[in-house]
Amino acid sequence: MITHSSQSLVLKPSTQLVLARSGQGAAPVFNAVIPPTGSAPTLLRRSGTPDLTASAFAGVQISLAKPPPGVSPRQQSGAVPVRASAHDGLAIMDTDPNLAPFREHLEYQYHKYLETKKAITANEGGLDNFSQGFKRFGFNREDGAIVYREWAPAASAAQLIGDFNNWNGWGHQMQKNEYGVWTLRIPDVDGKPAIPHKSRVKIRMQRSGDMWVDRIPAWIKWATVEPGKMGATYDGVYWDPPEKFEFKHPKPPRPAAPRIYEAHVGMSSVEPKVASYREFAETVLPRVAALGYNTIQLMAVMEHSYYGSFGYHVTNFFAVSSRSGTPDDLKVLIDRAHSLGLRVLLDVVHSHASNNVNDGLNGFDFNQTAADSYFHTGARGYHSLWDSRCFNYTNWEVQRFLLSNLRWWLEEYHFDGFRFDGVTSMLYLHHGINMSFSGRYGEYFGLDTDVDAVVYMMLANELVHALDPQATTIAEDVSGMPALCRPTAEGGVGFDYRLGMGLPDKWIEILKHRKDDEWSMGELVHALTDRRYTEKTIAYAESHDQCMVGDKTIAFWLMDSAMYDGMSALSAPPPAVERGIALHKMIHFLTMALGGEGYLNFIGNEFGHPEWVDFPRQGNNWSHDKCRRRWDLADADHLRYKFMQAFDAAMQALDEQYHFLASPHQLVSCASEEEKTIVFERGELVFVFNFHASNSYDGYKVGCDVPGKYRVVLDTDDPAFGGHGRVDPLVDHFTSPEGEPGKPETNFNNRPNSFLTGAPPRTAQVYARVPEP
Repeated sequence: MITHSSQSLVLKPSTQLVLARSGQGAAPVFNAVIPPTGSAPTLLRRSGTPDLTASAFAGVQISLAKPPPGVSPRQQSGAVPVRASAHDGLAIMDTDPNLAPFREHLEYQYHKYLETKKAITANEGGLDNFSQGFKRFGFNREDGAIVYREWAPAASAAQLIGDFNNWNGWGHQMQKNEYGVWTLRIPDVDGKPAIPHKSRVKIRMQRSGDMWVDRIPAWIKWATVEPGKMGATYDGVYWDPPEKFEFKHPKPPRPAAPRIYEAHVGMSSVEPKVASYREFAETVLPRVAALGYNTIQLMAVMEHSYYGSFGYHVTNFFAVSSRSGTPDDLKVLIDRAHSLGLRVLLDVVHSHASNNVNDGLNGFDFNQTAADSYFHTGARGYHSLWDSRCFNYTNWEVQRFLLSNLRWWLEEYHFDGFRFDGVTSMLYLHHGINMSFSGRYGEYFGLDTDVDAVVYMMLANELVHALDPQATTIAEDVSGMPALCRPTAEGGVGFDYRLGMGLPDKWIEILKHRKDDEWSMGELVHALTDRRYTEKTIAYAESHDQCMVGDKTIAFWLMDSAMYDGMSALSAPPPAVERGIALHKMIHFLTMALGGEGYLNFIGNEFGHPEWVDFPRQGNNWSHDKCRRRWDLADADHLRYKFMQAFDAAMQALDEQYHFLASPHQLVSCASEEEKTIVFERGELVFVFNFHASNSYDGYKVGCDVPGKYRVVLDTDDPAFGGHGRVDPLVDHFTSPEGEPGKPETNFNNRPNSFLTGAPPRTAQVYARVPEP
């Protein structure tokens, strides 16, 4: 390890070189991945240094010298090697030596993961068979009969009731085995199923004593509520259509970098109502494809009785939300998405369950022991912040239920992967409540870690990637848990990406509390590049979290009431709108270009959707007015919303053409607090951001790696995006060499070449090298 106390360093070649601030010992600042070919390094920030600014690594000098024979790069840099291999599940230490003090914890965790897999293999024949619980539990067709099975060990008696027997279960009593599984076989009648398709069903169970309760079967495939009846409970629905839906279109291949459009089907209509899956397929999917996104992330698909929960208080885990249609309607949506080249991720909620006893899984809790329940008992089984129930991940049937749930959505509905909600809550026994993670590794590994939940997530990721190697899994984690996005074979948890949850918080903090001239370029660079080496991040400036009632979208923070009467494109914009649209484009673009290896946008934010999201509730007289998407604003040619939407599409097109999100090459060469500029390279592109409110820089010198001729390929100031067209896209920018050959310390901002350009205030330009004649 090499520590530094100045801005000028001489780095020697290595596959991975860890740099740290002086006096911080092994605490990493960033990694420099230096190819042995003599090309420029790739710098990736690592978490754990909140006071770091871009000046700490702007202008770093690179000197490539061959290491002595027989000396590995790691040994040469002074780092202490950790003996680990992929076979012992601790290869993550080779990537991150700072895990060494927690080897015992990681060994225990990995051993428990292997032991759990071993037990599943011994008792169930392996993960593949174990994860097909939906073929045994719930309702299934077997040898001319409907067979219904339910795990409910706390019940002393059980019956199946429904429309088919006039809700009288005495003729359909179930039998219980030694494992607490109740079974009922109902032979066909005249060659037809005894329970008609789409008829209502429930399980009636006897608790201790004489009390009987009616519950929705845990593995139900669809659940509905009587429309228009206030406070009505849901009913399970027997779903067995005579004609099975057939998908017509194959899944699109996994992209090099996901560009995700986060969407809520119910609120996707321009009309104040709950939209359907088919309406979404017909009206929203073509918009998303036209914008250039390659992935849709669907929220609120799993059935949830409370609409205002945004889909996060799930009641029926195998059922699609009936507000928007039937299971086949959802399949139509997914098949249509695939036909447009869009992958579809499910926002899956396995971190907790609704506490609703009438409609959900919590109805099977009769105050029994944790061994006989889906949930932990006592305080551990209750999430105080969310008012919901917490799963007992050590329970055999809970593991079967949740793993089978993932497989169900993958195979039955052809989802392309999952965004796992509430991962921070799963990782820790304190659920992250009242925690402010500083990046110290002791916060991640210890008695507060919920190893059982970590093991479940390792199994879940292994299963998903075994079933579909092209599948994508994303973790919603704010803590920064190391190795969360490393393979399980290395001792990681196995996710492909984590969400960059600190980024929207940083933007909102800046917009709420700082004047424009108080924005720190170094702080922005630090926030956007503060991610773990070799672990991929989905960057986003705002998601559904920032749009809820009580908060505002970025556009609304920037323009506020000016959005009501200042968005006309037929006249000059007021200052608030001029500033707001300019910064809206820059904020989202900088986040995308510098913040991660993927990008996410919440439905409507691409055009600066005004106001907030407020689900129908008593406090707003059950109105849908703020629970819809105003596509009419984006489509109106006379309004300025169209400019933000057009620029968002241009961002997606830029990545589609140059694939900068997937490039490992990311280097910040300038972050000037005085000029309010940020210059960096991502892939083969050079990005120039000028956040100054008034200063325009002519003949602005920009460092770059490769010599040649450069041209603007994207400009936020383009009139097509509501700008003033102050940068000529047809001008050629020829590079000049910087410094003396062989003397990197004489380079300009650590770059061997430079070119001159213009940088108008509150604009960003992207330059690409073009062929010379």
